[in-house]
Amino acid sequence: MWYLSYNTLRFSELKKKLPNVTQKMLTQQLRGLEEDKLIYRKVYPVVPPKVEYGLTEVGKRIIPILKMMHGFGAEYLNNDLDKK
Repeated sequence: MWYLSYNTLRFSELKKKLPNVTQKMLTQQLRGLEEDKLIYRKVYPVVPPKVEYGLTEVGKRIIPILKMMHGFGAEYLNNDLDKK
């Protein structure tokens, strides 16, 4: 979802951004996010098939929460929380 917060992406573009994720796992995660109505999948009727993924309105509302979690994680890893 983080990468989709910037732009719609094709499957291959998402795969490049997540090199340690298998194709099967990425497909499963994308299907789950689609079922939960957090992302949408748009299929273009061309050969070879073109599929794009993007955030739904509900998915966009989660991005501020992800940003907060990222900020917390970065602080935690930098041990800033222990100093406060």
